[in-house]
Amino acid sequence: MRHGRARQHAPMNTRSRRLLPLVVALAAGLAANPAPAAETLRPVVVASGLDHPWAIAFLPDGRALITEKVGRLRLLRADGTLSAPLAGLPAVDVRGQCGLLDVAVDPDFKRNGLVFWTFAEPGDGGNSTALARGRLDGDKLSEVRTIFRQQPKVSSSAHCGSRIVFLRDGTLAVGLGDRFSRRDDAQLPGNHLGKFVRVDRDGRAPADNPRAAGMAAEVWSLGHRNVQGAALHPQTGELWAVEHGPQGGDEVNVVERGRNYGWPLLTYGRNYGSGTRIGDEGPRAGFEQPLKVWVPSIAPSGLAFVGSERYPGWQGSLVLGALRGEALVRLTLDGRRVVAEERHELGARIRDLRQGPDGWLYALTDGADGRLWRLER
Repeated sequence: MRHGRARQHAPMNTRSRRLLPLVVALAAGLAANPAPAAETLRPVVVASGLDHPWAIAFLPDGRALITEKVGRLRLLRADGTLSAPLAGLPAVDVRGQCGLLDVAVDPDFKRNGLVFWTFAEPGDGGNSTALARGRLDGDKLSEVRTIFRQQPKVSSSAHCGSRIVFLRDGTLAVGLGDRFSRRDDAQLPGNHLGKFVRVDRDGRAPADNPRAAGMAAEVWSLGHRNVQGAALHPQTGELWAVEHGPQGGDEVNVVERGRNYGWPLLTYGRNYGSGTRIGDEGPRAGFEQPLKVWVPSIAPSGLAFVGSERYPGWQGSLVLGALRGEALVRLTLDGRRVVAEERHELGARIRDLRQGPDGWLYALTDGADGRLWRLER
């Protein structure tokens, strides 16, 4: 598949940003494919028989919620058994990369019982990524409603995204894909394609969203391709995210209010088929440079910061899964600077990666017989 030529839209943010050292290193040709780390992780099967699991979220009572892309939300009980699919979800359009996607537990769950999830919602014109919420009471959902819908609907089965992160103020940041066939729309502030949006628990746009001229009220940032992992920095409260590039150009970014992350005018990826350049591959006024780029692609997925003593020497590291890379990737950070990378080969496509309340890292494998692994050392 080939993309069309990118239209030149004036970027929203015209402030020039300094090129970060890691991008300089990439341009200088330093190793983009480091050797696997000598230390190995031991995957312990916690659950199996999952149909293309997409996300896991832990509940305060020792259970967890797991989404299956085919449209099922299931409870993983403390004894390791899986519930039947929970009833009450809205209709899910399951096609290609789209279906039932991320799930997040409200930080005030003990008080309000709320859980949130994203999914491909069918409708006139195709589908789009939507955000729903419901109240979990025991093993049942109630008061289910869709609180945000990506606009416009698109006839596409690709690049639905998405990840949900609760920010410190209780609002939700949701990463949304460009839907592949509409990549230029990632630079149009008036829609939700290729954006992070920020909404409250009712789906309303907070008053302190950027709201620049012509910008949709919910938009937080723009110029994203296909967000597949996101996490809140435990010390700074910053929103970190990873997204897929085309034929290389996977990125790590700190996602900030009103910033433009360049896609498709600034990218280290290449057009499918022809391998030709898509946009600029260096500093460009008005666009944010990624903190880390992978060429060739590893297809990054779930993202987490390590705060556990289960992994000595890893505290403060950023870890992520890799679909194409079939690995756990650990990035050592110095502030916002990535100073080292190591890969732990797992031999399976990793769709989500989270740190559990017990301090262990948990990984979901992608596939018709997906598994939940606890990664022990």
